Amino acid sequence: MQFIDLKAQYRALKTEINANIQQVLDSAQFIGGPQVKELEKQLAEFVGRKHCITCANGTDALQIAYMIAGVGEGDAVFCPDMTFISSTEPAKMFGATSVFCDITRDTYTLCPESLEKQIQAVLADGTLKPKAVVAVDILGNPCDFDAIVPICEKYGLTLIEDAAQSFGGSYKGRKCCAFGDIATTSFFPAKPLGCYGDGGAVFTDDDTIADLCRSICVHGKGPGGKYDNIRVGMNSRLDTIQAAVLLPKLKALGDYEMDERQVVAGRYNEAFKGHFVTPFVAEGSVSAWAQYAILAKDTATRDKVIAHLKEKGIPNMVYYPTPQHALPVFRCEPHFAESFENANDYCARTLSLPMHPYLEAEEQQIIIDAVLEAL
Repeated sequence: MQFIDLKAQYRALKTEINANIQQVLDSAQFIGGPQVKELEKQLAEFVGRKHCITCANGTDALQIAYMIAGVGEGDAVFCPDMTFISSTEPAKMFGATSVFCDITRDTYTLCPESLEKQIQAVLADGTLKPKAVVAVDILGNPCDFDAIVPICEKYGLTLIEDAAQSFGGSYKGRKCCAFGDIATTSFFPAKPLGCYGDGGAVFTDDDTIADLCRSICVHGKGPGGKYDNIRVGMNSRLDTIQAAVLLPKLKALGDYEMDERQVVAGRYNEAFKGHFVTPFVAEGSVSAWAQYAILAKDTATRDKVIAHLKEKGIPNMVYYPTPQHALPVFRCEPHFAESFENANDYCARTLSLPMHPYLEAEEQQIIIDAVLEAL
């Protein structure tokens, strides 16, 4: 049994993927081939944004967004306390300060009330300048953008949507990656839309931002090409073979994989209600279900379930065991007005189970039975 069964997905899409890869091999256009442009076009259309710029990985996509936002020394970047380090890693790289905010108790995404409280605390302290907000669609669940966008507008902050885990999901009729001044996603193999290596993308409706992205991705190139360097950039391009892999996967995601993810999550929810806290998806939102995370009664119960699943040979993960403010790299960052009650509680009790659109009903029943046996 696989936690995310990429082999099953490949078997379903083998003919299309193999044909696309062979086409790239025959053309020998391994960098900047036509499949990259076609993928960017289809991704932009899928999300509903004017521009999509692919890059080497999701972390690079976030770094590019930070560079465009002008994040640097003395700036404060606000981010949920429960996420992966890449969400604010570039802030540290550029000399800015990560100011973490608590998560909501139900969706586990950035808490708007905590965000505004932290912004006001930074302003009152006067040491840092509020610069940007990174809204992370955690576990595939979209943020509350109706609440977050006005806060960013009120304080003049750049909004970056980190949709690494939510591609395919939506919020009130708009696809994830459609929010913020800039949105980013990851094509890491385990993501809802994953390639066969590393890959990422940046989305925007702003022509100037799009031009900057394309420049930064190729060593700060100017109108004259890659030898006309007009700014400091980076080397971050999506390989043509990865684009060739992603094209049929994008079609499958839209045609049936998102629907199948909802079915699997629904079966889990029905089986575990009353035994665990099951994931909450707000009305009007659709989760991409990058992970299916339940909350046990306490840490001891969570660890008991994990031990039993290990005995049964059932894969499981903890997303994430440590809130960002408690990581060694961030322990010196100021907490300001926040105690991170919800993030601490979530990380102490969370457990994620196998989740993918090719999870057979029989396999899912085995997982359900084993989890409930542990209780």
